[in-house]
Amino acid sequence: MEEPATRQFSTSEDDFHPGDDSSDNGSIRKRCDPLVQSQRSKLQHRRAGINQQINKEMRMRAGAENLFRATRNNKVKETVALELSYVNSNLQLLKEELEDLNSNMEVYQTDSDTVNVPMIPLGLKETKEVDFTIPIQDFISEHYGEDSLLYHEEIKELTELRQAMRTPSRNQTGLDLLMEYYNQLYFLDQRFFACHGTLGVHFHWYDSLTGVPSCQRALAFEKGSVVFNIAALYTQIGARQDRSTVSGIDRAIQAFQTAAGTFHYLKENFSNAPSLDMSGPSLCMLVRLMVAQLQECVFERTVLTTQDAHFLPLLCLAQEAAQVSDRYLSVQQAMSQPLMKDYVPFSWASVVHVKSEHFRALAHYFAAVALCEQMLSEEDVNAEEEAEKSFLHFYVDIPAEPPVPMLLRDPQKRRKLGKAHLRLAVMRHEEALRVHGLCKILRKMDILQDILSVAHKRSLEKYSEMDREDDFDETAEAPEIQPASRLKPDIIPANFSTVQVKDIFQRLGPLPVFCARARWVPARPICLPRTEGGLGLTLRGDSPVLVAGVVPGGCAAEAGLREGDYIVAVDGQDCKWAKHAEVVNMLKNCSDKGVELSVITLHSHDAQVAKRAFMVSHGGNKENSLQRVLGVAKGKSSASLLNWNRKKKREGNATSKRPGSTFSLSFGSLRDTEGMY
Repeated sequence: MEEPATRQFSTSEDDFHPGDDSSDNGSIRKRCDPLVQSQRSKLQHRRAGINQQINKEMRMRAGAENLFRATRNNKVKETVALELSYVNSNLQLLKEELEDLNSNMEVYQTDSDTVNVPMIPLGLKETKEVDFTIPIQDFISEHYGEDSLLYHEEIKELTELRQAMRTPSRNQTGLDLLMEYYNQLYFLDQRFFACHGTLGVHFHWYDSLTGVPSCQRALAFEKGSVVFNIAALYTQIGARQDRSTVSGIDRAIQAFQTAAGTFHYLKENFSNAPSLDMSGPSLCMLVRLMVAQLQECVFERTVLTTQDAHFLPLLCLAQEAAQVSDRYLSVQQAMSQPLMKDYVPFSWASVVHVKSEHFRALAHYFAAVALCEQMLSEEDVNAEEEAEKSFLHFYVDIPAEPPVPMLLRDPQKRRKLGKAHLRLAVMRHEEALRVHGLCKILRKMDILQDILSVAHKRSLEKYSEMDREDDFDETAEAPEIQPASRLKPDIIPANFSTVQVKDIFQRLGPLPVFCARARWVPARPICLPRTEGGLGLTLRGDSPVLVAGVVPGGCAAEAGLREGDYIVAVDGQDCKWAKHAEVVNMLKNCSDKGVELSVITLHSHDAQVAKRAFMVSHGGNKENSLQRVLGVAKGKSSASLLNWNRKKKREGNATSKRPGSTFSLSFGSLRDTEGMY
């Protein structure tokens, strides 16, 4: 067993490079020191402190409410009621303080001097420390029948890994750390969590937005919370990118893509979550929010790469802006649902409303510039036809009068329609500024205030230029612009297979046999004397080697060896992971006194399942084959990591590949690994 890597800490946070990968587990855990006092870590530390205070106040309130219901003494009731009012007041203050911290978006933004519209990141879920020592030691002693003290280093490594993943750095290294722990939970589940059972460990996690604690013994709750933090970390990585360059925008797009896909994966695979941040409505809102921010990055990329401000590119920009506004309007609707209305921070709802109005105003502004400043060339017939074709799909409802060809060729009609768009742009900008002014947290964000003011001033100046004194025409109504985007990136979940992990407790033996779901008779010694007639047994397979047959009346049969036994030790030497040829060589080179084997026998049901797995694994993956058989035999899927309250449409997927599993226990050809001795 390799020694666990020594953790080294640093305060630096590198840029996000999705292609980077590290096979060194120690390097993954660098720069994850909870004592590192960066601005973001200070914010996270304050959030953790408030979460603990909320937990304390809620316990006090629960006790006071129980006392109020139980007592019949009116004086005691008055005292308890007064105490409850104090506790509720403290809880409200703590909730407001936590909301202020959750609304602190500037800490997560880029440090560059460029001016970008701030994005909404999500803080990580906080968790308490977990001590695996006693539960795992007890399970090893009772289930595996081994000396649990020999696994002190493995338990220590698991504890340190979980402790490190509580404070991941905001880069690819932090993502790899979370994925490493998440993938390791698969092995932990197989080793120590039997069907319908728990290890006795309590997992405490706090709600990401409210700080309300949740506690469960189900390992799936731990897995789901880690997946949530992976998605949340992607939101922080996306928010910190410098979006003044195409490469920075592309990194932000990929981060928000993966965040949306991971939240969607969580929503599709979980139900009845114990905390509100992992509930269906909350995850649906978060998916929409990430998609909206993703679309905003697409718009910024289109603006950055548009070289010529001609008629068609301006129409494209207008529709891109309308698409962003439409996405944020969808987020606004999700936030206004009954369950979410009082849950989402007011600053979040305000930012979403502001952006919806802001980008709708930009859509009308670009439409006005295209109509008023970019006249079509009568000599270029192809360009004129293409402009007419694009303009036919530019509005949600095409106005009947005047016809599009006449409109595009008439400067006065184009000016009139452009002025109508500018009027709507000014109105939308003013609404965005009004909503911005209603939120005290947003008023502190100078960057957002400057961006809104500059955009409003630009539209207002353009409108003032067109609003002549001798213009007595009635102001036209601008049609609604059809949202559209040329670049529609898909949402993709996090790829857990990029981080390769090794089973920390691999010394317990190959997972298909030595797992929590298997039951076997305690290891028994078998003494085989050395005779010229051979041992009288047939061996098959690798890691561990199976006794496939015993010759009646032979040496092995008389010693008590039975078909279906697994050889786990030869002359005191552990051979759970030994290959077929290695075990055979150990048997052939035994002393004149013979050889002493240590064998285990699976219970009848598990033995049949294992035997079928041997046949299925012919030339394939031993572990995956056995898991497929186990899944069928037990009537449930063992393939998914998220098996806690899974939705029914996923229950039948018993052959899906486990992310992060790196086992490869191929038996090869049966003729190569079977022989009589």
